[in-house]
Amino acid sequence: MKLTQLSIFLENKPGHVCRACRMMADAGINIETMSLADTEQFGILRILVKDWQRAKEVYERNNVVVRVTEVVAAVVPHRPGGLADILDVIDGAGLNIEYMYGFSSEREGGAILVFRFDNPDAALQKMESAGVRLIGNAELFQ
Repeated sequence: MKLTQLSIFLENKPGHVCRACRMMADAGINIETMSLADTEQFGILRILVKDWQRAKEVYERNNVVVRVTEVVAAVVPHRPGGLADILDVIDGAGLNIEYMYGFSSEREGGAILVFRFDNPDAALQKMESAGVRLIGNAELFQ
């Protein structure tokens, strides 16, 4: 249940995030969720979209640097300790989280966290065996 994420590299200047989002809008591609990280010089816009291949082509056609990565999305129970329980599984397996970001989902009744692991296959195995509810493409983009 890995998801494909696009990481778009942008100059840290006014209008660049808008331009990246406008490209998706003009192509009729809906952004399900996004995260933006920055430095003084550049930013990385991370997005999840249903048709990532077409989104990647749109960015490349517009000379935007884009990278494809695999991520894992998990439903976080809406209660004290919901996230801590998932992180206990990850920590107990010795897995490294490179980054994570979250978003809320009315369908799931709470938060979904997107994780980038150094070893996503091992993370999937450990999380599934511990009963962590993971989200795949079918659920995320329904």
